[in-house]
Amino acid sequence: IVPIPGTKRRTHLAENMAAVDIELSAADVTRIGAAVKPDAVSGTRYPEKQLGGLGI
Repeated sequence: IVPIPGTKRRTHLAENMAAVDIELSAADVTRIGAAVKPDAVSGTRYPEKQLGGLGI
């Protein structure tokens, strides 16, 4: 898991950067993998109105 900071405040940036120090065990990774299936996509990426503007 890689944090992707999108923040306006230094305190939030510090929190995001601290995430690199978190170590996940094999059991943690297994539990996360079971909860988040990569092929279980639901819905569209953009609302219908925006799709027209994208030419999709």
